[in-house]
Amino acid sequence: MTTSPRSSLPKELEAVMMVSSDPISGERAASILGVTIEEIREAVVALSDFYDRSDRGFHVQVVAGGYRFAARPEMSDVLERFALSETPPRLSSALLETLAIIAYRQPISKAQISAIRGVNSDHVIKMLTLRGYIEASARDSRAGGARYYRTTQAFLEKLGIFSISDLPKVEGFLPGPEVAEALEASLFDGDH
Repeated sequence: MTTSPRSSLPKELEAVMMVSSDPISGERAASILGVTIEEIREAVVALSDFYDRSDRGFHVQVVAGGYRFAARPEMSDVLERFALSETPPRLSSALLETLAIIAYRQPISKAQISAIRGVNSDHVIKMLTLRGYIEASARDSRAGGARYYRTTQAFLEKLGIFSISDLPKVEGFLPGPEVAEALEASLFDGDH
């Protein structure tokens, strides 16, 4: 092992971190690069300082006992826009199921959706909202009133239909609004 720092060490560590799919531990990096753990720590500090001074969109993150590159937290809005601008990914079965429930039962609350699906639907509702397929349309006037969701114009455009009334009829496949309301009431009764 080398005991004197070498000028190429930060660049070498950077290259190893760039191709590693997992955070790389100081011990492993030291072994691969033939230096001490202290020299790895110094190289990490040098890289971190360089990225901070250069005002980069990424930084060295210390996580899970190792080091890796990560986008800076303040880049989350840009990354979200990037992810949504890509060729739209196919909707998962959970997203499709939730979207169908909203389309046929709108306006409908999160609790009603979750009761019909039998699972918490917060995440899928957030994803559908981010993709622009649904929106909050109203809030129940009672204290702590539920927010109700409906489909958007973008949803209609995606399906190539003029209005919700153009959706195929599915009577008999979904429970009626009274069943959803009874399920929602039973959820809130269990909280007391």
